[in-house]
Amino acid sequence: MKIALVHDYLREFGGAERVLMALHEMFPEAPVYTAFYDKKALGMHAQHFAGWDIRETWLAKVPWIKKLYSPLRFLAPKAFADLDLSKFELVISSSNAYFAKAVKVPHGKHLCYCHTPPRVMYGYSVMSEWRSNPILRWAGTFLNHFLRVIDLRVSRENVDVFIANSQETASRIKKFYKLDSTVVHPPIEVPARPKLVPAKDRSYYLYAGRLTFSKHPELAVAACNKLGLPLKVVGLGKMDEKLREIAGSTIELLGEVTDRDLTELYAHAKALIYPSEDEDFGMVPVEAMGWGTPVIAHHSGGPKETIVEGKTGIFFERLTVEDLVKALQKFQKTSFSALKIHQHAQRFNQTAFVKNIRRVIDESA
Repeated sequence: MKIALVHDYLREFGGAERVLMALHEMFPEAPVYTAFYDKKALGMHAQHFAGWDIRETWLAKVPWIKKLYSPLRFLAPKAFADLDLSKFELVISSSNAYFAKAVKVPHGKHLCYCHTPPRVMYGYSVMSEWRSNPILRWAGTFLNHFLRVIDLRVSRENVDVFIANSQETASRIKKFYKLDSTVVHPPIEVPARPKLVPAKDRSYYLYAGRLTFSKHPELAVAACNKLGLPLKVVGLGKMDEKLREIAGSTIELLGEVTDRDLTELYAHAKALIYPSEDEDFGMVPVEAMGWGTPVIAHHSGGPKETIVEGKTGIFFERLTVEDLVKALQKFQKTSFSALKIHQHAQRFNQTAFVKNIRRVIDESA
């Protein structure tokens, strides 16, 4: 079978890119089509895509696209639709907000692995507080209305099968597109037989993820400030400067770290603090649980499907410092089994992902 992979764009490294890597591992000969490829922005993570057959759309030739990719996203549907994929029997798109799902597959099947319908178009919090700027709010609202029409059309006309990364995303696909989807959780690197660190030898709390508005890292910093708890913060983003301004003496901002260093941080953390709002799935909490580390998370989105209250973690309801402080205090009085947490995380490993993706492919043939 002639197979191609399509991905929104390659300029940052997160959960969507890890899914793409897993798909490429399944189909290493498949070319990868993407809006544009920005090695400089990817930094150390560009090595993950070395040697791949990566093919950019004409959008990559637009001046300043790597800086203005967000306001110029109205060009993305046309750029992807213009790709000639007529020789492929199966195309798997990995799509979020940049319309990879707009590709046309005239002589084959198009399976879209949907990380979420575009959050910015459907009222969910995103990386920045763009709505607080009157000019951006007006322009963004107009643009998003225009793009929602296109998003609905290409979703209903160009995609044969939707694969959702969570029940949360499946419910959004049903709500906004009026379409059914099959849930296949993303692949998590869960170690088979990790050396689990006892609770008494874990000395700090951990935040890991993008430092952006929708992830609310400021709540983790403020809550640990208030309780005087040691917190290590991993990640980059627009909120970096603000976090450095409010961080107390017990807060350590580590910036970007290697995958190996991140696993060490997971393994020795008392708990992962994950205050993300309406997360689509949330790979980071499951990665942490793979090392027997419990999670303190906001009770919304994907984490509701992966965290078991009192068994693998603790939820807090409101996105406030006060509620997170209460959750941390509750956590300190609760005992967890690192082994049981690790065993729970195994449900979301790469083997399960590959098995379920192949099942969907077989059923769509």
